[in-house]
Amino acid sequence: MKKKLDFVDLKYKPDNTDLVCLFKIVPNKISLEKAANTVALESSVGTWTNVERGKEDYVEKIKARVFSIKKDGWIKIAYPQELFEQDNVPNILSSVAGNIFGMKAVKTIRLEDVRFPKGILKSFKGPKYGIDGVRNLLKIKNRPLVGTIIKPKLGLNTKHHAESAYESWKGGCDIVKDDENLSSQKFNIFENRLAKTLEMADKAESETGEKKGYLVNVTAETKEMMKRAQLTEKMGGKYVMIDILTSGWAAVQTLREANFKLAIHAHRAMHAALDRNSEHGISMIVIADFARLIGVDQIHIGTGIGKLEGDIKNIIQIKEDIVRMKVRETKKRLQQNWMNIKPVMPVSSGGLHPGHIPFLIKHLGRDLIIQAGGGVHGHPFGTEAGARAMRQAVDAVLKKKSLGEYAKTHIELEEAIKKWN
Repeated sequence: MKKKLDFVDLKYKPDNTDLVCLFKIVPNKISLEKAANTVALESSVGTWTNVERGKEDYVEKIKARVFSIKKDGWIKIAYPQELFEQDNVPNILSSVAGNIFGMKAVKTIRLEDVRFPKGILKSFKGPKYGIDGVRNLLKIKNRPLVGTIIKPKLGLNTKHHAESAYESWKGGCDIVKDDENLSSQKFNIFENRLAKTLEMADKAESETGEKKGYLVNVTAETKEMMKRAQLTEKMGGKYVMIDILTSGWAAVQTLREANFKLAIHAHRAMHAALDRNSEHGISMIVIADFARLIGVDQIHIGTGIGKLEGDIKNIIQIKEDIVRMKVRETKKRLQQNWMNIKPVMPVSSGGLHPGHIPFLIKHLGRDLIIQAGGGVHGHPFGTEAGARAMRQAVDAVLKKKSLGEYAKTHIELEEAIKKWN
């Protein structure tokens, strides 16, 4: 007689109080059903052996339930929201993405998607600005935003960093950001860099008539991070940037819940340690979903082109997940009604130059920030010309002209094409 699996109930129908996870698993010398059962028990109220209080009725009511098992290893598990402290992302992830990754019951396991119930959605603010708010902040109605990252990413002193930012803004960049590993090293102290670069932003705004944003990296120990964010707001900044994974989800929540007037730019440094293996880990969709839930305003999603790994079809899925209010269910995605949580502005960054812009707009649309570091600062005529070439490439696409045609009357774009294409 087949032993009953306590955490498998294929007749169960999740309701709007359940958090649902979509996993892909490969069992390790046991059946798929038993492996799925083990995942559900380990991530909710169970343990490896029977315990005295484990069968209490009130405990049984909040156990996780595997309600869908496909032969190819895709399973769905429903978790009653009572299992979680509903406004605590670290707590939620410690359950649904905690010990399960190290269990002997599975060779591999990947958390592919998550659906949040109404109760958890209402516990979070979500983005303060989101797509519409970011556009209003920078007074850009309909085109993709153009940004750059100061290069070299480390080593520049404060004076040269600020000058590079100014040249980028003057040439046409809307935003300039620090790179992920620039914080407050001796060669470029945070407070000095912030003051000097914001001064250059004001100068560029005055000269160009355009709004400019400086995405200063406040990533640090949490108390120090908050001091830096407070200083940024005090000095009139519009943005802060945080490395969401290396800082940790608790730090991201702390930053958002402080309710600064600042837009939050989420860098995903370290994401590939979690999502690059397509069979094991946590997908970028899940990372982006939790970032949206907490309330970042823009987040890196990949490019599908350039220097970084990532298939454009997967990147389109990530974009859809963070820009839509209602996400439809597919084999590899769960349905989600985001209710009160605003959409997040997607960011493409990594080895980009003006020649990539037609591809990016074609596949990812206009609600997009296109960031080029080397593709701006490596221009033969310098940083300002590199920024102009980026804006010219965007203008060409919006005017439905090829880059080659537009380059005939725009020398900066012409030189960029010669160098990189």
